[in-house]
Amino acid sequence: LPGSKSISNRTLLLAALAEGTTRVGGLLDSDDTRVMLDALRQLGVALSPGAAAGEWSVTGAPEGFPAKEASIFLGNAGTAFRSLTAVLALGDGRYRLHGVPRMHERPIGDLVDALRQAGARIAYDGNDGFPPLAISPREGGAGATVRVRGEVSSQYLTGLLLALGATGGGVRVEVVGELVSRPY
Repeated sequence: LPGSKSISNRTLLLAALAEGTTRVGGLLDSDDTRVMLDALRQLGVALSPGAAAGEWSVTGAPEGFPAKEASIFLGNAGTAFRSLTAVLALGDGRYRLHGVPRMHERPIGDLVDALRQAGARIAYDGNDGFPPLAISPREGGAGATVRVRGEVSSQYLTGLLLALGATGGGVRVEVVGELVSRPY
């Protein structure tokens, strides 16, 4: 992998959602990736470091994470917070996601609004539109189309695509406005 926390965290989450064991090489060693690795461990994903720096084996949980309840501290790792919010919100567990005080000042309302269109049950544990979040099992009867604002963060769209792909699809995603950070 290139030295990017965004790509590293997306890769870890994809591996955690995939069937079988994925070997990852070149994973960036950063606070954000360490936070994601810790969160995945809390969710029951089997992780083991490889022989070389940046190598990991990740055994996926394609049927859902083994841990159905957890309080997950994500520090100030926005890439981990946004993508995990999406994946956990479209799952079947109860989770609390929180971080450092600065994380609780970073908006997440647009992602929460989009996830709610897909049947997610998310409550704000503090100020509306900001973490911390309380996530409950997804409701049935989600809409066939989910709209997400593209000009806010590419991480919102990435989280939605990862989460919807892991839940079997069947939902159309529409990006409203210009998509920022298109390469990610």
